[in-house]
Amino acid sequence: MGMLKEFKDFAMKGNLVDIAVAFVMGASFGKIVSSFVDGIVMPLVGMLTGGVDFSDKVLILKQAVPEVKGPDNLVITKAVAEVSLKYGTFITNLIDFIIVAFSVFLVIKAINRMKKAEVAKPAAPPAPSSTDQLLMEIRDALKK
Repeated sequence: MGMLKEFKDFAMKGNLVDIAVAFVMGASFGKIVSSFVDGIVMPLVGMLTGGVDFSDKVLILKQAVPEVKGPDNLVITKAVAEVSLKYGTFITNLIDFIIVAFSVFLVIKAINRMKKAEVAKPAAPPAPSSTDQLLMEIRDALKK
C-alpha cells in the first residue's frame, strides 16, 4: 500500500501536472505551427522559388519495379517498392522545428527575465531579534 501512496503523492505534485499541461499545449502548438508552415510559409517559399512545391520533392535512388506474372498467372518477379529520399518533407519539417524552437527560446528568455526581476527585488529588512525587541519595549516604557 505504501508504493500506491507514494505514486499518488508523486502524481499530484505541481511539477508533474505542469509538465502534463505543457505537453498537451506543446502538441497543440506543434499542430498550429505545422498548419502555419504548410498553409502559409511553404506556398510563399514555393512562390519565391518559381512555383516549386516542396511537398512532392524526392530524390529517387531506385525505381519501383512492378510485379511480373507469367501466362499461367504465376509471379515471375516480385514487385519492388521505390526507394527515395523525401527531402521536400524534410525541409518542411525543418522549418516547423525552427519555428517551434525559436518560440520556446522566446518563452524561456521571458521566464528567465522574470526570475531575474524577482531576484533583483531587495529583501525585506530582517525583523529585530528578541533581545532588540525587549530593549525597544523597555525604551518605550521609560519614555512614558
